[in-house]
Amino acid sequence: MRIGIIVAMDKELNQLRQLFSHPNIRIEKCGIGKVNAALGTQRMIQEFHPDCIISSGCAGGHGDDVQIQDVVVSTELTYHDVYCGTAVDGSTQYGQVQGLPARYPTDPMLLEKAINCWPSATSQALNVEKPRLHPGLIVTGDWFVDSREKMHSIVEKFPDVRAVDMESCAIAQTCYLHHIPFISFRIISDVPLRDTNASQYHNFWDTVANHSFFVTRTFVETLL
Repeated sequence: MRIGIIVAMDKELNQLRQLFSHPNIRIEKCGIGKVNAALGTQRMIQEFHPDCIISSGCAGGHGDDVQIQDVVVSTELTYHDVYCGTAVDGSTQYGQVQGLPARYPTDPMLLEKAINCWPSATSQALNVEKPRLHPGLIVTGDWFVDSREKMHSIVEKFPDVRAVDMESCAIAQTCYLHHIPFISFRIISDVPLRDTNASQYHNFWDTVANHSFFVTRTFVETLL
């Protein structure tokens, strides 16, 4: 199986490249935001022809049980900053690009593997506590969510959101159009409703260790 992994930033790219050297795995940085994510995914598909694509990186989290360095795995994805009106028949939802799905479901086989492989995974070799995995909705938009007010506005429309990022749904949309199975793993760097001026996010990058991508590595190993 040929596996494409897409990240947004050099910090994420450098950590993942330390974990993988298999010829059937390609890791690329797309850059921050939806346009960069879509272009990077298109390039990955045209040049590498992957059997599946993984989005990996950090995100803001939501939920009483979600903590920094937990990992959210996508069950479905949508945009929090897209509004195309309600269409003539009133069917278009907030977050939906008209004519496309309101939410992009994660590939069922990839999601099942992600959830089932995790209970038996061991972090013994890393000498760290195993991160907690939260399946759920990831929403994407061209906002850096650096205030509680911004996060409240997202949660009002998407109360079931588990993670907020700037790339995953754009990658999911591109994969959907090309019929490529997709899944996203997002390490929680901050919880905006418990934060002030993104201080948790900035501290996350000062203290994050390589084991943050342990979930992505464990999952990929089940596919090879």
